[in-house]
Amino acid sequence: MNFEHLVVVNDPANPLASPLTREEVWFGLLCRVLDSRPFLPGLEACRILERTDTEFRRELDFGNIVIRDHVTVQPMDWVRFESERTETHAGGTLTIGIEEPAPGTMALRFHYRTTLSEQASGDDVAYAEFVKSAYHESDLDTLRVIRMIAESSRLH
Repeated sequence: MNFEHLVVVNDPANPLASPLTREEVWFGLLCRVLDSRPFLPGLEACRILERTDTEFRRELDFGNIVIRDHVTVQPMDWVRFESERTETHAGGTLTIGIEEPAPGTMALRFHYRTTLSEQASGDDVAYAEFVKSAYHESDLDTLRVIRMIAESSRLH
């Protein structure tokens, strides 16, 4: 299954949401790479196993499930999480890109590629829609955590 959507970060028509800079958004995404616990409920530990300037190998400990992934970053532009397929985890890819379609406007594009079938029928369709909804809620939470990190940084 391929699924993608946008989460608006800065919208000039919405004065209630304080704007974030590209640097603040990037820093928040990098925080998600280095320690995903604030971004993923139930995650008990996030260990970096290997690291270069643009790649990370991690182990995510959810208690009874451990997921290994490979993270690639294009600084200030995008981050890609590729989780390994195991007996307990289906594996997949999530790419989060920063987009600025117009001056003063910024969004995060979340693109998921999973092993769920696109040709689902019956209960599988309902399950796929549930998964998409869960992804969307998680992505809104990602922006919420990035905003908290940015606000905390501004206070220091």
